[in-house]
Amino acid sequence: MGGVMKLIGTVLIAAALIAAIATPSEAAIGCSAVVSYLNPCLPYVSGKGPLGGCCGGIKGLYGSAKTTPDKQSVCNCLKSLAASNSGIDASKAAGLPAQCGINIPYKISPSTDCSKVQ
Repeated sequence: MGGVMKLIGTVLIAAALIAAIATPSEAAIGCSAVVSYLNPCLPYVSGKGPLGGCCGGIKGLYGSAKTTPDKQSVCNCLKSLAASNSGIDASKAAGLPAQCGINIPYKISPSTDCSKVQ
């Protein structure tokens, strides 16, 4: 029984070390962070208000997406948001980066292939 417990302990420690090593390559930006950054844009893209503080949120979002996994994660979140939110003017949403003077390498659209984003 003691040998089994030792083996389980060793396996758990090895798994923790592997997880710690693998984590940096995974995306650190989740959809909740994307939504938080883009919240100031909601009045504009829904036709209920001005651009306001939207550009600050967009600049913050793209400034924080430094790695390829981060950029792909942001892309996938934007793609999902574009596909699921009725009441959002898709052309206004797609035009936000240009409106704010930010160049992103993909179109904000439900049809974007985020696996190609680098």
